[in-house]
Amino acid sequence: MVKADLGDAVVVGAGPAGLAAAEALAERGWRVVVYDAAPSPARKFLLAGRGGLNLTHSDPLDAFLDRYGPAAERLDPAIRAFAPGNLRAWAEDLGEDTFVGSSGRVFPKSFKATPLLRAWLRRLDGLGVTLRPRRRLVGFERDGRLRFVGPEGEEEATARAIVLALGGASWPRLGADGGWVNWLGGAGVEVAPLKPANCGFRVAWSAHLIDRFAGAPLKSIALTHAGRTLRGEAMIDRDGIEGGAVYALSAALRDAIARDGEATLVIDLKPDLGVAALAARLKRRHGESTSTLLRRADLTPAAIALAREAGPLPNAADALAARIKEVEIRLIAPAPIERAISSAGGVKWAEIDETFMLRKLPGVFVAGEMIDWEAPTGGYLLQACFATGRAAGAGAAAWIAGLRAG
Repeated sequence: MVKADLGDAVVVGAGPAGLAAAEALAERGWRVVVYDAAPSPARKFLLAGRGGLNLTHSDPLDAFLDRYGPAAERLDPAIRAFAPGNLRAWAEDLGEDTFVGSSGRVFPKSFKATPLLRAWLRRLDGLGVTLRPRRRLVGFERDGRLRFVGPEGEEEATARAIVLALGGASWPRLGADGGWVNWLGGAGVEVAPLKPANCGFRVAWSAHLIDRFAGAPLKSIALTHAGRTLRGEAMIDRDGIEGGAVYALSAALRDAIARDGEATLVIDLKPDLGVAALAARLKRRHGESTSTLLRRADLTPAAIALAREAGPLPNAADALAARIKEVEIRLIAPAPIERAISSAGGVKWAEIDETFMLRKLPGVFVAGEMIDWEAPTGGYLLQACFATGRAAGAGAAAWIAGLRAG
């Protein structure tokens, strides 16, 4: 076994949280080595870039923090220290100007992740950060020794401070498989079970709907659950329903299924029309079929099929309009965590001090999706990963300085 005392700091995980921690440490003059299981860094970050790389959001800061729900209070100091404006300035300092889209989301003007990541890696190299790819963490000892399996076999590393940024359990093929849960729990750290977040849901569709409309979009709709309504889009898939509007309601839907065994999602297929206005369009003329009426109401074939899934369509215009405005879909399970955009659960906040150090493992810090928080898509996920990574890096730097001073 190769053994290495790396001196100042080891960061495990080369996603945005881990690289942000490494940058915060290196900026303070400490020597940093970053281990990662993948052959190249920030693979999930690059995947996010395929959709334009939504870095953050332009919400006012208090409204921004509200997006984190119960975790907002604990995330508040980290996000205020590295707020959306700081993230935009950071990107622009790396040569990637940003802009605010019509939805308030913030993107690089290039709409790509690759140029930003390349510039970031050049900066980290200039700061003396060393990357060690293809090294999977397989063991963690209470005294801080880390064991990896790499190209040359097993390696053991020690350092004055360790930052763990291993992600949650979504998209495991990109490296975040949640394997750390058992060994960190074995070290006495309480971990909330990992759950899918920003995910689709299983629905027991009819064979007709699956055969004809799997993959069909549902555009310009409104979705309601537990009194909360959101406008957006969704998509029918073979197993259920997914899409941006569904993801935004996914935490409440997931928790309702866990509590009650199922959840009801109400879909308004014509949110721009009231029931009375829609009923006027659906007045039956002589000999007209219901299908003709629905097409006249400008419903797509997929939307019509969805309305039929809720039961036989009423003949009366008022009742038909009411159905179109409130199509109830029974959700029976969230999609598997492997298909979720992100995950909830993780290291409980009670286990973490204000510097993001684990109370039971002095000198070991955590960041990113390893921690028990979740947020909707829209820039909130990446913002918290960057902010907690920098906070953990700053905490680790202060820890090292304290050891040196002692």
